[in-house]
Amino acid sequence: MGLTVLEVEIASDPKAARWEKMEFLIDSGAVYSVVPATLLEKLSIKPYDEQTFRLANGGKIVRKRGFAFFRLGERKGGSDVIFGEPDDSHLIGALTLESLGLALDPLKRELQPLPMILAGYRPPEKA
Repeated sequence: MGLTVLEVEIASDPKAARWEKMEFLIDSGAVYSVVPATLLEKLSIKPYDEQTFRLANGGKIVRKRGFAFFRLGERKGGSDVIFGEPDDSHLIGALTLESLGLALDPLKRELQPLPMILAGYRPPEKA
């Protein structure tokens, strides 16, 4: 199975004048996106919490969590982001993909528009 890598832009605000581009591995199995802490700090994105993660070997690590805006072409979205440390992979996770209205096709390894459903919407009754 192949890997999907994309260049995505990041900012602290959806209307920011400054967006930074970076190449990310798309990991639809990851909940959060992981961005180098140095880049997030450069963009004045501050952590608001910490998150504990379990590793494949059974160990645990703690990382800071903040909020960032992402842009891919004309699509923009905001999601939680993990402050990556030097040995962490740069990932785009499921929350960021969904905020951009995208999903990863696991067989073709391509991004597809995410079908948007507004559950609970009832059209007005006709008189």
